[in-house]
Amino acid sequence: MSNRFHGLIAMVLLVIAAPSLAEPTPVTVRVIARDAKFIGTSMGGARVTLRDVRSGKRLAEGVTQGGTGDTDRIMHASGRSPLRSSEGAAAYAASLDIAQPTLVELTVEGPLGHPGSALRASQQRWIMPGEGMTQGEGWTIELPGLVITPQARISGVAAKISAKVELMCGCPITPGGLWDAADYEVKATLRQRGKVVGAAPLAFITAPGGFEGDLTLPGRGAYRLGIAAHNLKTGNSGYIELPIKAD
Repeated sequence: MSNRFHGLIAMVLLVIAAPSLAEPTPVTVRVIARDAKFIGTSMGGARVTLRDVRSGKRLAEGVTQGGTGDTDRIMHASGRSPLRSSEGAAAYAASLDIAQPTLVELTVEGPLGHPGSALRASQQRWIMPGEGMTQGEGWTIELPGLVITPQARISGVAAKISAKVELMCGCPITPGGLWDAADYEVKATLRQRGKVVGAAPLAFITAPGGFEGDLTLPGRGAYRLGIAAHNLKTGNSGYIELPIKAD
């Protein structure tokens, strides 16, 4: 009787404990730039964080690594659920220890190599224990934005403003290219104590992504120079600010 009783207790305990046994669940995350390719090693990657929405617990964190992917495959993908990823395309491979169906929030931030232009994006999905999310493209999230690298050369009250503009994956803006320079509008805005005191368009001057223009400063003092880039067809945009000073 004692052995049967102890055996019954053991079975009950196993049944109770079973739901709490976490099961490794693989998830492959990819971050694709708006209107472009995957964000990978060349741009410093994108930070990936996976959290349990209900508890707030961080389930995994890492950085995407790898190449930007096959240009033709990505840019000419069409149809329902097109497969844009290819061998070597940037990704972050995570393993989640979950014991029950879990609502997971994915947050990505990047590109980490250009913190002044980095943006965040997030999505939520239900993930089931043991049912990996690695097939096809895995969990792919789009990150909008443009990377802008600004420069200002000041002589007296004359300022020569230049900016290199590129996609979040580092893809180049060129005349007549996949990312056509004619589709982009770039402007410089000068602010002092919160008020706009000057503005000028920046013209495309050199590939890849080189824009330039001139501004006249109202006088001596400190200013904030903002540079905005905008794709006229897709609406994708980027913005960055830097301090400048006229002595």
